[in-house]
Amino acid sequence: MQTSIIEQLRNTAAGKEADAILRSCVHCGFCTATCPTYQLLGDELDGPRGRIYLIKQMLEGNEVTEKTQLHLDRCLTCRSCETTCPSGVKYGRLVEIGREVVEERVGRSWPQRVIRKLLRMITPYPARLKTLVRLGGLFKPLLPVALKAKLPNTAAHQPWPAPRHARRMLVLQGCAQEAVKPSTNAATARVLDRLGISLIAAPEAGCCGAVSYHLNAHEEGLNFMRRNIDAWWPAIEAGAEAIVMTASGCGAMVKDYGELLRHDPAYAAKAARVASLTKDLSEILAKEDLSVLGKRGNGRRIAFQTPCTLQHAQKLNGVVEGLLRQVGFELTPVPDGHLCCGSAGTYSVLQSELSQRLLQNKLAALESGKPELIATANIGCHMHLETQAKRPVKHWIEVLDAAL
Repeated sequence: MQTSIIEQLRNTAAGKEADAILRSCVHCGFCTATCPTYQLLGDELDGPRGRIYLIKQMLEGNEVTEKTQLHLDRCLTCRSCETTCPSGVKYGRLVEIGREVVEERVGRSWPQRVIRKLLRMITPYPARLKTLVRLGGLFKPLLPVALKAKLPNTAAHQPWPAPRHARRMLVLQGCAQEAVKPSTNAATARVLDRLGISLIAAPEAGCCGAVSYHLNAHEEGLNFMRRNIDAWWPAIEAGAEAIVMTASGCGAMVKDYGELLRHDPAYAAKAARVASLTKDLSEILAKEDLSVLGKRGNGRRIAFQTPCTLQHAQKLNGVVEGLLRQVGFELTPVPDGHLCCGSAGTYSVLQSELSQRLLQNKLAALESGKPELIATANIGCHMHLETQAKRPVKHWIEVLDAAL
């Protein structure tokens, strides 16, 4: 694709990056076939190719309107299009640049600014989120039906095995997961303990930075990243083997630390090191001898929802399914498994109507094989699926832990 970026953007880091991404696009349209919002709305401007044209026109100085912003906001950033694209277009990064530019030019209404600020003030902070969830539980009988459904089912804290192995790995406790589903990391610690690995947490670490960064508060997001690097660095220097991610959304973000902080002289090298050590939990278990766990699945039927951040961002499609089969579970078929469930970070709040349509489609696909339960690998998907699912929803490591 030929471009003519306006001079004020052409020589900026973002302008150069966007220009290179735009030039890699060959207009083939393969991306539209796997785009969830294009499938729902049938509008070219609500598919990757159309959004790429909108961003191109914007960067070339053409008029930008609230309609442009709406089409970019409707993108889930699921990156399914990247999996399909034969040219390797980095669409996810391009849409982030586009959103930042359009927000600078168009701004946002005060209700939009308020809700986005509240999401940034609450979601990345476990203590604040826990308080909000508790208040929601207290007033649940008084809440509208739609709001009641959005209240997450919380799990109690569970004890971790004491560190006792020479092999040690760090874990990101996260923000929403730490507040709502702390049982996930506890189950991870128990399973790894059986495999001769001690899981340790750095209390000073917190949100991976995704909430702020994806809401265009880039410097705020980068500061979360810097805090995590500082919190993990002593353990890394002491020989921690890996940084284990039990939420695939966080994993996708932390694996990008090196890229996102590459221009920060104080953190570039450390960020690259952190990114290289970061592994999804499935990557860790795939390299371990699971025969010690036995065939504890006993043929139980499970539907696995593969989060977009696992299959499209981290390119780990099929890894969890293989692990679950290895320990004796039966995986039921999930039609259109590449499509997003509609959670997509804060999307379920900011684009609730589209999110709910995607959720209903995903649950119909997951439940079509009549599984006993639904397993997932990301806290956002977990909470979103749980609001409407007719079957129990669990993180896959909790399913594995319960079988041991």
